[in-house]
Amino acid sequence: MKSSKILFIILTFALLTGCGGSGGDGGTPTAALVSIAVTPANPSIPVGVTKQFTATGTYSDGTSHDITTQVIWSLSNTSVGSVNSTGLATGVAAGTSTIIATLGSISGSTILTVTPAILTSISVTPASPSVPAGTTQQFAASGVYSDGTSYDITTQVTWTSLPTSAATINSSGLATGVAAGTATITAASGSISGNTTLTVTSGGATGNNVLPITVNGSLCSSNSYLNKPCVSVTVCTPGTATCQTINDILLDTGSYGLRIFKQVLTNVSLTQVPSGSGSLAECVQFADGSADWGPVQTADVILGNEPAVRVSIQVIDSTFGTVPPECGIPDASPSAAGFNGILGVGLFAQDCGSACVNSASIGRYYTCSGTSCPGTRVPLANQVQNPVALLPLDNNGVIVQLPSIPPGGSRSVNGSLILGIGTQTNNVPSGVTAFPASQVGRFTTTFNGTLYSSFIDSGSNGLFFAPPSTSPIPTCQFLSDWFCPSSTLILSATNKGASGSPSGDVSFQIGNFETLFSSGNNVFPNIGGDFPGGFFDWGLPFHFGRNVFVGLEGKGSSLGTGPYWAY
Repeated sequence: MKSSKILFIILTFALLTGCGGSGGDGGTPTAALVSIAVTPANPSIPVGVTKQFTATGTYSDGTSHDITTQVIWSLSNTSVGSVNSTGLATGVAAGTSTIIATLGSISGSTILTVTPAILTSISVTPASPSVPAGTTQQFAASGVYSDGTSYDITTQVTWTSLPTSAATINSSGLATGVAAGTATITAASGSISGNTTLTVTSGGATGNNVLPITVNGSLCSSNSYLNKPCVSVTVCTPGTATCQTINDILLDTGSYGLRIFKQVLTNVSLTQVPSGSGSLAECVQFADGSADWGPVQTADVILGNEPAVRVSIQVIDSTFGTVPPECGIPDASPSAAGFNGILGVGLFAQDCGSACVNSASIGRYYTCSGTSCPGTRVPLANQVQNPVALLPLDNNGVIVQLPSIPPGGSRSVNGSLILGIGTQTNNVPSGVTAFPASQVGRFTTTFNGTLYSSFIDSGSNGLFFAPPSTSPIPTCQFLSDWFCPSSTLILSATNKGASGSPSGDVSFQIGNFETLFSSGNNVFPNIGGDFPGGFFDWGLPFHFGRNVFVGLEGKGSSLGTGPYWAY
């Protein structure tokens, strides 16, 4: 019995000591609630981030208990944040608010400060691109913030490329391929970063007869429109070494000759081409309804690293003389036109040819004396000339090389303009078909039973044609000149040379312009619009993924004698 009684006493003591004390064990108190403490005290959270609060009750017997799930939670300023029934608060907008825990008549509080949203992740686009060594790739950084929003932070991050032996990158996210290999491209802001891989290939045309092309890239201006191919040219005062290299020159296989705005010719002096007792001027009108007006002047022009050629160019100047009424309202500045100039490397050596030699009423060339500018005839030598035709060797045409583009588009791409066809090892034709062009530069396209007069034009930023009435393509609600089918159309047409042969099918796609336009990309293989008049304009989208050959009139190569297109 003795041992049993001792055991009973020990057990009773253990039970008594286990029920009391001041520990916060979550039991149900019998004493009165005296106060509530809300913790953590005076915290700060960014917009979009949550914070768990705890309510601790102190009772009249000196005990304390966790009463987080028993109190009623509230905020004094609900525009700053929100709090649920378990004390989990979420920052909604920058500011301060009192967070309150209430049980009966007793309450406790603390101050919640909500700061602006913080950066939580960075994505780098395009994902895993590939460029040839010596060319560039523009990257973009998109930041995702704690409130769920995302923004373009390309110019706010720190860019790095590793290893730099493969590629370098500048502070604006423009990477340059150095040598074949791969580089990790990283965009960082504080401790947050994102990256992608850039593959640099050894491919890509090189040589003195190569001009880099950037489509909405580093050679283009900031006000560029979609699908704009840009090159740079060097213009010199005739007979001198005073030269100026000018970027943002639109590469145009649908026109002939060099045209540059007066505003950007800041470091050179050119020689005016005379016309009788006056000065020769020109109006050139384009299919989009725009026009360029200005004097014809002589310059020494350098393409790539080719020898300089002396050539008549148009200086675009809407204030020169008096603009003829038939010229409409010509472009007044580079910002109005969207480029600094145009390099026309199409099928012909001059921009008007024999028509302007024989007639003064073409509406093209004028002789200006003071404010009077009547029409005039112009010999071939004085007309604005395709500078490629004057090169000593690579003068029979050009090749436009541009890579394939995914259906959703790209931010920018790089390619090459190669001067000459079959004149050097880098411009030998292989696996292409030549389509002879007419004396006005046309061949034919048949699409869904309709015959079109067609041409290939890198200066047009879409595929432009009027669909047959039997096969309509919806146009956009807000941009009615462009096509907006509900889903991407996969189409086919047949091209034929001007003489009726050869014949070849070509596939193309038309996407929803408004959807693509809103994507944030700038370069698309599948945008097009309605172009009346029975013409089919194979614009820049046609060039992606192809080598397009432009054979100059009267010049021969293994593809034949120009004018011809080949691809």
